[in-house]
Order: sequence, then C-alpha cells, then structure tokens
Amino acid sequence: MAMNEIVLLSATTAALAVGLGVWLIWTGVDPVRRVARANLRRGGVTLVASTNGPAKAEQGIPLATVARRLTPDLIVRVLDRQHTLAGRPSAWTVDKLLTLKVLWAVGASIVTVLTVLASPPPLMVLLTLAVSLVGYFVPELLLNSEGTKRSEKIELELADTLDQMTIAVEAGLGFDSAMARAAQNGKGPLAEELVRTLQDIQMGNSRRQAFEGLTTRTTVVDLRRFVRAVIQADAYGVSIAGVLRTQADEMRLKRRQRAEEKAQKIPVKVLAPLMLFILPVIFIVVMGPAAINIVETFSGL
Repeated sequence: MAMNEIVLLSATTAALAVGLGVWLIWTGVDPVRRVARANLRRGGVTLVASTNGPAKAEQGIPLATVARRLTPDLIVRVLDRQHTLAGRPSAWTVDKLLTLKVLWAVGASIVTVLTVLASPPPLMVLLTLAVSLVGYFVPELLLNSEGTKRSEKIELELADTLDQMTIAVEAGLGFDSAMARAAQNGKGPLAEELVRTLQDIQMGNSRRQAFEGLTTRTTVVDLRRFVRAVIQADAYGVSIAGVLRTQADEMRLKRRQRAEEKAQKIPVKVLAPLMLFILPVIFIVVMGPAAINIVETFSGL
C-alpha cells in the first residue's frame, strides 16, 4: 500500500510538472498574444478579424486547434459566449482556455486511473472524480463571475453616461459625437462597449447593426431597453435628445430603486448571522451568571 501511494504521488507530481511546462512554453511562444492584447484591450475583435485575420493565426497553433477539435461544440459555444460577456480579456483567449481544459482533462484522467489502481477507499475515488469535474469547468465559473461583475458595473455607469450624452446633444453635438465624448470621458466597461460600437459604425455598419451587436455583447436589461429606444428613434425620426432625456431619467429612477431594494434586503440578510452567532453569545453573557447561581443554590440544598 505504501508503494502504491508513492507511485500515485510521483505520477501526480510528474503530470502537474509536465502540464506547467507545456503551459509556460506555449504562453511564451503564442503568436497571437500581442495581437490579441492590442486588439481586445479595446474590444475591437471585429476590426482585426477583417484586416489581420486572427482566425487564421489561431488555426496555425497545433495545440489550440487540437483542443478545439477535442472539445464538444456545446462547451465551445458556452465558453465563447461567457468570454464575450466577460469583456474578452486578452490574457485568457478562448483557445487558451480550451487548451487548459484539455490538459486538465488528460492530467485528471491519469490521476484518476492511478488512484483507482491504488485501491483507495471509495470516498477517495469520489473526491478525485469531484475535483477533476469541478476543475474542468473552472474557466466557465470564473468567466461567469467576471461577466456578472461587468454587467453590474455597466448598470451603475449607464445613468451617468446617458446624462453626459443628453447634455452633449442638447449643447449641439450629434448623437455619435455625444456618444464618443461620453466614451472618452468614461473608463469602465460601458465606455469600452460604446467605443466598440462607434468602431463598428466607422467600419460601415449601420447604426442599427452596431447597436444590435452591442446587445449581443451584454446582458444588461436597461442597456437593451436604451438600444431599442435609440433604434426606434432612428427609424421613425424621433428627436434623439428627448429619447436620451427620458432614458436618463428612467435609469436614474431604476438605480435609486435598486439601491432601496438592496437596503431593504439588509435586515433579512443580517437575521441569520444574528440568530446563529450574536444572540447565543448575548444569552450566555446575560444568563450565565444566573445559571451558575441557580446551580450552586440547588447543589447546596
């Protein structure tokens, strides 16, 4: 049994070392790293796709191509969608994440087989399988968390951005110029998405197509509602200043309502820690001396 444990530990260490070495080598020689960083720092994937062709460059990476072929299409689509909602971070491209998933699957399979051959307790086998399964889906979990944080930031920034656009339009700027000014003054994910939308318009897409692309890159309901209002105003010739003013007022009202909702949820969230941790201590401090006196009194009788 001791020999089996030594073999298992040695195989696990070797698998981790090989995976880490492959990862470090591939990170250093990745031919699309510099292009992706410059391109996705702003989020302009479409621009580089039409000029430099990153898809062809990525197909030239054997490891990434093999990883994409070995991964089911459903997982690839889900990962790509979550990667888009997370803002397409340049340090973690889809091909890189797929390669990590394949390497993890291979390493986890080897460790699982060695664990089973070592005849450990059933709980150890189940724990190994659970760790392998959870580790395989760690990229999706991290991207989902990052996408949720990004959507929350967009919700917070939307009202102020619409106020800036409203002021700029009422001052005499056009809608595109006002959006460019708001994007230039902003620093968050909403400003990045506005710049990306302006780039799509400059590349020849219509305003409707550019804003529809904006809705596909985010899941914020308020932003989708604003995009629909802009598209309808552009289609029917409605004054864009009035639309912006109405949307800005509505976004400020919703932001205030969300803040009030969070404030009203605080007593409910505090109730569980209060009942489990604070009230028992108070009872011990208050009732402890009385209980000790009662015990001493009855013990004397």
